[in-house]
Amino acid sequence: MYPPNQPPSAPPQAYNQPPLQPQYVAGFPAHYAAPPLAKARWSSSLCSCCSDVPNCCLTCWCPCITFGQIAEIVDKGNTSCGVHGIIYALIEALTCCGCMYSCVYRTKMRSQYGLQESPCNDCLLHLLCEPCALCQEYRELKHQGFDISMGWQGNIDRQSYGVQMPPMAPVGMYR
Repeated sequence: MYPPNQPPSAPPQAYNQPPLQPQYVAGFPAHYAAPPLAKARWSSSLCSCCSDVPNCCLTCWCPCITFGQIAEIVDKGNTSCGVHGIIYALIEALTCCGCMYSCVYRTKMRSQYGLQESPCNDCLLHLLCEPCALCQEYRELKHQGFDISMGWQGNIDRQSYGVQMPPMAPVGMYR
């Protein structure tokens, strides 16, 4: 980089800057991490598959559909149910490891809703009991207030439908 025995012509930028001062937020150092909040429990157990028999049957016979519906909601509509379902089906058909794709979305869902990682690691759970894990995730999203069959956009439209403003009367009309 520099010829031997010859120093650089100017010091690096870091030498010319004042030392960093600690940053404070509300009287605490900014690097202070608050203790983690207690994680919420799942609304239903892993083995409560029969509480929603139609979803249980669909998940056992065609898990790509249930996974696609879950992933669209967890992904907040960035990718459609169909795309997620097709990717899952292709991974499952080619490698028999669709569970590795679906466990990522379980982890995302847990972090979004502050759920416990129980009864075991997400990937291990999907590896050992994929249909039960998908059914539990489906039930949890329903418990969170989503109508899974409507998809992300349908749920957003449903939520914003009740927030319409009443029509305004024209100015100048008096009794």
